[in-house]
Amino acid sequence: MAQLICIPAFVIEISRALGGNTLSWVYVVEWPILGGYAVYMWRRLLRDARGEARTRTPRTPPAVDEEKLAEWNRYLETVHRRDSGVE
Repeated sequence: MAQLICIPAFVIEISRALGGNTLSWVYVVEWPILGGYAVYMWRRLLRDARGEARTRTPRTPPAVDEEKLAEWNRYLETVHRRDSGVE
């Protein structure tokens, strides 16, 4: 459907650009990009509707060393005590 608009618009704008309208050169580039994006989105939506979408596997967080975590928490506790003036 979008191609029915983009192709004639491209032809019109290229004829205007070749006729001397310099602003039309922007549209000469824009209409094919818009048409390509419409095709991309159409294919993507069809794939999603059919359930062919890529499924991402959830990332598991890296294992945390318990001793390092406890050491970090002790450090934060001393910093907070020092900042609040309770030493």
